[in-house]
Amino acid sequence: MSVQYKLSDKSTRFTESVIRGMTQLCLRYDAINLSQGTPAYQPPPEVKAAAIEAIQEGYNQYSITWGAPAFREAIAQKMTTFNSIPTDPNRNVTVTCGSTEGMLSSLLAIINPGDEIIIFEPFYENYGPDTIISGATPVYVALQESLSSDGTIHFTYDPAELQDAFSPNTKAIIINTPNNPLGKVFTMDELQQIADLCCEYDCLAITDEIYEHMIYDGKPHISIGSLPQMQERTITVSGLSKAYSMTGWRLGYVVAPEPLTDAIRKMHDFLTVGAPHPLQRAGVVALNLPPSYHQELVTKYDTNRKRLLTSLTEAGFQCHQPEGAYYIMTDITDFGFPDDTTFANWLVKEIGVGGVPGSSFYSRPHLGRTKFRFMFSMADDILAEAGERLMQIKTKI
Repeated sequence: MSVQYKLSDKSTRFTESVIRGMTQLCLRYDAINLSQGTPAYQPPPEVKAAAIEAIQEGYNQYSITWGAPAFREAIAQKMTTFNSIPTDPNRNVTVTCGSTEGMLSSLLAIINPGDEIIIFEPFYENYGPDTIISGATPVYVALQESLSSDGTIHFTYDPAELQDAFSPNTKAIIINTPNNPLGKVFTMDELQQIADLCCEYDCLAITDEIYEHMIYDGKPHISIGSLPQMQERTITVSGLSKAYSMTGWRLGYVVAPEPLTDAIRKMHDFLTVGAPHPLQRAGVVALNLPPSYHQELVTKYDTNRKRLLTSLTEAGFQCHQPEGAYYIMTDITDFGFPDDTTFANWLVKEIGVGGVPGSSFYSRPHLGRTKFRFMFSMADDILAEAGERLMQIKTKI
């Protein structure tokens, strides 16, 4: 007699990661994987050496569950100077197993039944499941294409739609800047409007700033937690994964006012206990690298951005130029496929390049059925090969 398993309702309300599913498809067909946002580069040599040294010196047991003191001090210094958020390492910092866990720990710390979370869409695919796991009700606001005064297309929200999304049940709004998948960088005016609404409705901002060091064309990175009225209303989530090419190290952190930090630390402790201790020791070295490190990083990614934009445009994609992060959102309408998923499978099997169907970033899939995301954190030769393969699209359609 077969067992009738009774799964939780939560587990049936979202699917497995589409991005990681595309990675598996690329492996099966030996395609160039421009879907998953894994940096193609290595962590700085001195940071790797520090991790090895920490292991050899015996830092192989638990640190303090919410973070090794030296690492929290380095994070607090970075948050105070770079993000302009005054931060105390003992009262405001929680080290987590990546920013992914940091986001979920933050939601679990604040959510009660009936609470609503506002999410801009398209969104990083974890945000929807995170709200469901935490027990919140997601309320989505679309980031829409808008024509700038200089003739370029950018994404922004409709202020009226955002206003309507807030209610007495709103507990927080999630902001991802620079944004994945669009590469949008939120402006001061946009953040100020959001801040005003947070104050009006007495709610929080939870901001994911994992791509904060990857911004192009001289645009500034602004943390909403640096605005005076938001210092007591903001949970800032970030980490070392992207900026230091160490996604496998799982070094994230959450910075929040002390009462929120106390609750976040409880959730973090019982979810994961703590991030890897020797890698936290190396994280101190990473956070103390000179500004030139990040300047060189941006220059390298900007070169990649321009290279892939050119390749995609020449292959027939309509491209939205990203302001930050390392993704390009495209429109595939001109190729004539019925939807983005059909195109994704065809592209891997027939062209040998993988990307991500745009609908996976939307709560309302029809909004993304003509969208398709590529990432450009790849070595020069791989991006060049991808460009050559993409040029075959016109001859195979």
